[in-house]
Amino acid sequence: MKLWLPSWLEAAARDIRVNLPALLLAIRDPRTPVSAKLLALVVTAYAFSPIDLIPDFIPVIGLIDDLILVPMGIFLAIRLIPKPLMEEFRAAASSPGKRPVSWAGALVIVLIWIAIIITAGWYAMRWIYGP
Repeated sequence: MKLWLPSWLEAAARDIRVNLPALLLAIRDPRTPVSAKLLALVVTAYAFSPIDLIPDFIPVIGLIDDLILVPMGIFLAIRLIPKPLMEEFRAAASSPGKRPVSWAGALVIVLIWIAIIITAGWYAMRWIYGP
């Protein structure tokens, strides 16, 4: 069963499916500027991470990272890469292949959640038992 989506939304989803692997190629290419590599590394690690910073089951806020932050990061990273170079990466990324998964990105997200839980526990203990 195919869901009806506006054509601009289908095009945006298609662009993301090509641009994320293209950014992975850009990270590994020595011709890519360092600033673009750093931003692309953060964006792709988060996008391919099996764990979200804000879980999707949280209403509205859980989807904001997927709908706003990731596309915005992709857009900014692409703007930092020279156009001819990005077109080369897109062409290479368009070939069929396995979807990458960033376990390093997942580790960073898990560490952030552990830090949040430890901090919340520390504040809870201070609130219960006093300073």
